[in-house]
Amino acid sequence: MKFAKLAVAAVALAATPALANDQVVAGATVSGPEGNAVGTIVAVENGQAIIDTGKHKVPLAVDMYGEGETGPTITVTKAQLDSMMDAQLAEASAKLDAALVVDAAVVSADGQPVGTVYTIDTEDMVIVKNDAGIITLTRDSFTLSPVGALMARYSAADIAANTTPVAEGAEILTPAQARAKAAGTAAGAGATAGDDAVSATNPN
Repeated sequence: MKFAKLAVAAVALAATPALANDQVVAGATVSGPEGNAVGTIVAVENGQAIIDTGKHKVPLAVDMYGEGETGPTITVTKAQLDSMMDAQLAEASAKLDAALVVDAAVVSADGQPVGTVYTIDTEDMVIVKNDAGIITLTRDSFTLSPVGALMARYSAADIAANTTPVAEGAEILTPAQARAKAAGTAAGAGATAGDDAVSATNPN
């Protein structure tokens, strides 16, 4: 299950009158327009009630829930809400892919510049390099800031604390890249050994 603070409600759900709704509490089952269950409210905080559909955890403003006979209601079905979340997550992922490229500048969660993307491997591991060294992060550790900058989900202090110094001129690889290089070296050595063996029996 994924939690994404996206603007689903703003574009897709019709707000109900902003009245107090005692039904909007953690543990309440939320129904859709057809009376079928959409999900369960798992938390209510900061004016939002987070509904867990079983596939997504979606924050909706408290005033977007109506009152029903058996509990709170919203104006879309579970399938519709999941579909909207799928679409918005896909769009967000595409935007992140476009931003997460080698040499892209990276800022921290608190808006500080923390380096640039040095390399990305096939297993979605990313090395960020700065003057102090390198830090390896997963693709999921990145998002886009409100202004569209590539942002790590950690503070500048956290990143600094986990940055590893590297010697000048040292080769910088992710674990997967190191394994691939080692495998390639081993394969090359094996091929050379095979060629030597053939040459020993077949001089021509």
